[in-house]
Amino acid sequence: MNNPQQPQNMPPQLQVELPKEDWDGKYSNFVLITHSPSEFVLDFGRVMPGVPKIKVESRIIMTPQHAKMLLRTLEENIGKFEARFGPIKIPGEEEGKRIGFVPQFNPQGPPPPPGHPEPGE
Repeated sequence: MNNPQQPQNMPPQLQVELPKEDWDGKYSNFVLITHSPSEFVLDFGRVMPGVPKIKVESRIIMTPQHAKMLLRTLEENIGKFEARFGPIKIPGEEEGKRIGFVPQFNPQGPPPPPGHPEPGE
């Protein structure tokens, strides 16, 4: 049934529910992205100075189509942010240094979920 208050060419409004325990969110300054033919796996975590281990705080799994839509949405929102606040500067980028989110290749596919052993272990 159509909503008479909503234009016909607009998608329906969704109500997003954020549980109270998640209001604070999770901070991440690290993401490991792996993929297979059918899914993208994004493991978000925190890198702490002087600590060689990274704790994955959140794992997001999505289809390649949703990953591409996420990319487009991020590009659009970064454009809006920079139009309002100015360019986002990446430390070391102008000097040709690579710091932060460094692309890596994993030919084995996504890592197993935390607490599950690697194959062959």
